[in-house]
Amino acid sequence: MQLFVEQTLNGLQLGFTLLMVSAGLTLIFGIMNIINLAHGSLFMVGAFVAADVGGRTGNYAVALLAGTAAAAVVGMFVEFVLIRRLYLRDHLDQVLATFALVLMANEAVQMIWGTRPGGVSTPAFLDRTVTVFPGLPYPAYRLAIIAAGIAAISSLYLLVDRTRIGMWIRAGTTHRELLGAFGVNVRLLYTLVFAIGAGLAGFAGVVASPFLSVESGVGDNFLILSFVVIVVGGIGSLKGAVYGSLLLGLVDTWARTYLPLGFDGFLDASTAATVGASVASASIYVVMIVVLVVKPNGLFGLPDG
Repeated sequence: MQLFVEQTLNGLQLGFTLLMVSAGLTLIFGIMNIINLAHGSLFMVGAFVAADVGGRTGNYAVALLAGTAAAAVVGMFVEFVLIRRLYLRDHLDQVLATFALVLMANEAVQMIWGTRPGGVSTPAFLDRTVTVFPGLPYPAYRLAIIAAGIAAISSLYLLVDRTRIGMWIRAGTTHRELLGAFGVNVRLLYTLVFAIGAGLAGFAGVVASPFLSVESGVGDNFLILSFVVIVVGGIGSLKGAVYGSLLLGLVDTWARTYLPLGFDGFLDASTAATVGASVASASIYVVMIVVLVVKPNGLFGLPDG
């Protein structure tokens, strides 16, 4: 029971980290119809800037703000220089252009920070354990990530669903020309949307950094997982991003914990661990296939047409 509770919390922590990345990606694709392969690079920017600032100041809060702000600013710059020229281009052009950004970003961080992996230290007040279950101490920082994910997605929901800017964002999904006719600066609105999505990715990069080796390409795996989240949850659906992130985070964690134990019943320990880990790594893709067979548009995606 203790193992299940612990791994469930680990799954929720992974799920909320994925949610902070995939929510921004969902927002950008759903509103602007842009496939942005460079979204993982914004995660990387947040992590690298936080590692740099945290190392210089020793202050986690300053590092968090710096990493999030840096990702948002870089996102605005990328949107202004490149992305806005791709709005009316087909998705292949968007994929090629943003993939080029990934390659450039990976080289850029090596030029600026070198090739030696870095990291962000856990803040002192969270560098402890909390008893969440009798006899089960659990890292306070992991619980803080869950809380941060809840706060981030709640703030994004309130922005999109309860404010005038959110009304413009929703209108821009399907009626961008009409929105412009009412005097809304659609280009500026799109830049803001891109900055919000980039900031969320950078924020995720910072909070995940204590568990990661901050190096070139650190955000690539999160990008892949985020696209799986979007497909499972439904393209353009923030609600789908929430359910998809938590579902995949739990499935991935449970699979990596219990599949090796299952294979241990009829294989030797070393082989069971290897086979179990290999099968577990494919578990989220199995979930994606099952969801697409049952609901081709994802859990909360709108029907085609």
